[in-house]
Amino acid sequence: MLLRYLYILRSSWPRTLELLYWPTLQMLIWGFMSQFLSQNSSYVARAFGVLLAAVMLWDVMFRGQLGVSLTLIEELYSRNLANLFVSPLRLHEFIAGQLVMSVLRALIGVGGACVFAFLLFHYSIFSFGFPLIAFFTMLIVFGWAIGLAVSALILRWGLGAEELAWAAMFLVAPVSGVYYPIGVLPPWLQGVANALPSAHVFEGMRALLLDGMFRWDHFAWAAGLNVVYLALGVLVFRWAIAYAREHGMLMQMGE
Repeated sequence: MLLRYLYILRSSWPRTLELLYWPTLQMLIWGFMSQFLSQNSSYVARAFGVLLAAVMLWDVMFRGQLGVSLTLIEELYSRNLANLFVSPLRLHEFIAGQLVMSVLRALIGVGGACVFAFLLFHYSIFSFGFPLIAFFTMLIVFGWAIGLAVSALILRWGLGAEELAWAAMFLVAPVSGVYYPIGVLPPWLQGVANALPSAHVFEGMRALLLDGMFRWDHFAWAAGLNVVYLALGVLVFRWAIAYAREHGMLMQMGE
């Protein structure tokens, strides 16, 4: 499965360009805005690196989710899903292929943004050291969980639900505290935010950049919640595949 997706990616330059385009565009917009704010406010100057880091880490999660969802959508558009599931391919192998491809998509997309961030703003997210690995892992695993759930909805409701692949992640953005602390949210929304791994990651990122400390408590909460959400994502996806097989939907989906 991994080789198949790599061949598809290699043979289509628009796909590779799309991976680089959005992360780089967001980095440029927020980078220039951060640069402006840093020159006009002594307080906001501390947030220069916070905004750039938030943009790039947010895209890790977004690319992780899209990497899972879009691989399934590509199979549906090519009417190849039924062919895959009449082969000896096992479901866990199919899922593993999706997850590995999402990591590669995230590395390509965010890697390009990191290069431009260094060239234009002399900012390197790699200065995080070990916490960067922790943040990357927690965010991409949460992206996997959402991607699997979205894939299950597409399998259940067909390509009419394709828009969920692009919209789902933005449902959690307001309560993830990407660009602001979750403390600014209403109390009832703070409870929702604390139930999301992404909120703990971005709170930990701000603590690292502004206070110089790695919050192990946020890391532990993010890791524990990710185990739960990823397990739920896999279970929902397995249910959706079983439902589609039972109702003969694998042959009916496509353009």
